[in-house]
Amino acid sequence: MERSTAGWGSGLLGVIIFSGSLPATRLAVLDLSPLFLTSARAVIAALLGAALLATLRQARPARSDLASLIIVAAGVVVGFPLLTALALQHITAAHSIVFIGLLPLATAFFGVLRGGERPRPALWLFSLIGAATVAGFALSQSGAGSLTGDLLMIGAVLLCGLGYAEGATLSRRLGGWQVISWALLLSLPPMGAIMLFTLPSQWSVVGTPAWLGLAYVSLFSMLIGFVFWYRGLALGGIAGVSQLQLLQPFFGLLLAAWLLHEPIAWTMIASTVVVVACVAGAKRFS
Repeated sequence: MERSTAGWGSGLLGVIIFSGSLPATRLAVLDLSPLFLTSARAVIAALLGAALLATLRQARPARSDLASLIIVAAGVVVGFPLLTALALQHITAAHSIVFIGLLPLATAFFGVLRGGERPRPALWLFSLIGAATVAGFALSQSGAGSLTGDLLMIGAVLLCGLGYAEGATLSRRLGGWQVISWALLLSLPPMGAIMLFTLPSQWSVVGTPAWLGLAYVSLFSMLIGFVFWYRGLALGGIAGVSQLQLLQPFFGLLLAAWLLHEPIAWTMIASTVVVVACVAGAKRFS
């Protein structure tokens, strides 16, 4: 029970931190290309992660862990950041945030495939209700988004769910911050090369909001958030704790309205209320 409570508490902190990711990305892509943003955030976080690994003298992962670390890197270091950055060139941050309601279903699904978990049927029901609500919102808001942006967000969610589940399984052996740090370090060479090839041609046109957005996604979204999130998933269970992501649209919509002054339609609020209500049911049957 104590492990479960600690897992849900740690997972909630991770969700709160991740809630600022899409608004921050939206600010950054106003002046920075998606490829540069994706690679730069990975490089910055990788250097910080490498410093932590060296300072605390962490042992290298076993060779058998390499495939899992590659999956984590492909999902959360490259796939999700790049696809969301591309999507946010077509849709608003507020519109994209509601797609995060699909993450619990994706994470739970990959938790079964990769983590060997067997959630109770009631948990799947609540997760499906949340996912269906998000899908219904997306279909009703064609004017607020675009098919390209929506498809990119769906792809981002699938890759992220895979990376979350794989990382959580690996965290049981290596530890949460160690997993994301090793995954970042593994992706450093290609991300470093991409960053150098996609440097802004004119630094003077990059405004302060874009730099602040890059700083947030590099430090919090790419590193600190995963310390709490992977610990939460490992302690509380992937399928159960992943349902906390249903709260992320609520926090994210507030940030989008506050920081970006984006309009919040009543359908967004209604969708968020429904998916938030699913968290209580999911936690009870996890």
